[in-house]
Amino acid sequence: MSLPIIRPDGRAHDQIRPFKVFFDALGYADASVLFELGNTKVLVSISLQANVPPFLKGQRVGWLSAEYAMLPCATQQRTMRESSQAQRNTRSVEISRLIGRCLRTCVSLEVLGERTILVDCDVLQADGSTRVSAITAASLALEQAINRWHHNKIIEKNIFKYAIAAVSVGMINETAYLDLNYEEDSNADVDFNIIMTKSGDIIEIQGTAEKMPISWGQFEQLKQLATKGIAGLFACMPQLVQPVELFPSHHAKESVLQKSPLFSLGNRLQKTT
Repeated sequence: MSLPIIRPDGRAHDQIRPFKVFFDALGYADASVLFELGNTKVLVSISLQANVPPFLKGQRVGWLSAEYAMLPCATQQRTMRESSQAQRNTRSVEISRLIGRCLRTCVSLEVLGERTILVDCDVLQADGSTRVSAITAASLALEQAINRWHHNKIIEKNIFKYAIAAVSVGMINETAYLDLNYEEDSNADVDFNIIMTKSGDIIEIQGTAEKMPISWGQFEQLKQLATKGIAGLFACMPQLVQPVELFPSHHAKESVLQKSPLFSLGNRLQKTT
């Protein structure tokens, strides 16, 4: 294995980009989170609908549905809106299903009643790791929304079971890297998206060896990097807890973490290793 090199943005191979979290970025959503990971920016909003898909009608259980979309100017070259195309982008459909699968493990849908939780994930700016950013942001927003529904007696029980977080990892020139930006992802020989709980249990692993197969030993390196990155995200989450309000604010509130200009997850991880 070649020695890790310093990346173009100055990070070591095992460092995640600095991130910011803004709660209640959308005033009319039950909860929303604007999540910035480096130059990637994702907006997630949560709402509750008083019905379920036809296949669940009469079963007295709830559902959670997610939708992922990329705004036209989220990338350097403008893309067409899906509404102007004959059918939805297959990549957006696949990522929507991934987000929905992951988040459905986090809630007790059997006690929600015949209601549907709607999770809207919009990529405002893309620089790699958009799906894992959406999943982490959606977990934060979902917990906030469920706390509010329970506090306001919209639901009888708090149905949130546990938070999840996600990171991307990849192999470039036989070196494992954590949190790939777009340039790195485009040049990666192998890339994975790994979603886990705080206890380290796996929710989903999604990835492929795009240019060459990898050994189990190399996969173990990627797993260790992902575990470290996700543990770092969870280490910050207690500081992200927001007070339960009767109604969400109509103004974005920056996370307490961002009041310190010295904050970056990369720096925090360096101090703990």
